[in-house]
Amino acid sequence: MKHPQSRGEWIGSRGEFLIERHIADAMAAPHWHDHVEINLLMAGQMTYLFNGRQEQVEAGRLVLFWAAIPHQTIAVSENAPLVCLYLPLVDFLGLPVDRKARQSIMQGRFLAQAYQETMDALTLPRWEKEWQCGSAARRKLVVEEARLRIRRLILDNAESDNSPTHVSPTSLAGQAVRHVELLIDLINSRYADPVSVADLAKLAGMHPSTANSAFRKVLGISVNEYLTRHRIARAMQLLTDTDDPVLQIGFDCGFGSSSRFYEIFKERTGTTPRHFREAVNSKNTPAS
Repeated sequence: MKHPQSRGEWIGSRGEFLIERHIADAMAAPHWHDHVEINLLMAGQMTYLFNGRQEQVEAGRLVLFWAAIPHQTIAVSENAPLVCLYLPLVDFLGLPVDRKARQSIMQGRFLAQAYQETMDALTLPRWEKEWQCGSAARRKLVVEEARLRIRRLILDNAESDNSPTHVSPTSLAGQAVRHVELLIDLINSRYADPVSVADLAKLAGMHPSTANSAFRKVLGISVNEYLTRHRIARAMQLLTDTDDPVLQIGFDCGFGSSSRFYEIFKERTGTTPRHFREAVNSKNTPAS
């Protein structure tokens, strides 16, 4: 899964686990895909534009984020090798991790290891090699080990009150980024309401065209597209974490009708809300 260079786009995963290694480079536009992504930069530094903010990635420290949120590398050291691991969202939701930590990731947290783990620099390249060349049994073992490492990373951060998010002051289209940050905060708090782009822009004290222009400049998508993605993400959380009726979840996440909820959910995820819940529950059911 190489980063597209010419335009932002959704990269479908077909529900597949993947691990790869390549030389990191700056992307011409944001992209997104339906995985939780784990990165290990082997050398140098890299900066992501993620969720409207710049996030610094340091060599030797794992980072984790939900890749359905548009992201873009905007600055990379020369000859910086990067190992990327892509865990399908349904597998991530099935992990026995702290619910609040999982929700914070799906709400846009950029998780970073607080310190370098010496073993990561040895383990992830080995996983990549075994994934590319190993037997089916060895590849299965890679997936199991990767899931355990993700659980440890989340637990380490959940137990640390001062885990860094590596947010740095932004110099890229500074005013546009500030607009995006304000709009994202409003979407986080008002997504369940029947709000329009005009409503959000008015609350933010800007013209709707200014709002959309800022979003397209920073994230490569419109405000409405981001709002739709946010609502889908919240619906996925509720389908996973609660027994609330599917139709109630649709209304609670800002979809005005059951038909609209089903239509958009299936269009964006490839499955219906009910089948998505069943798939997650099957991941969480212990084998007899």
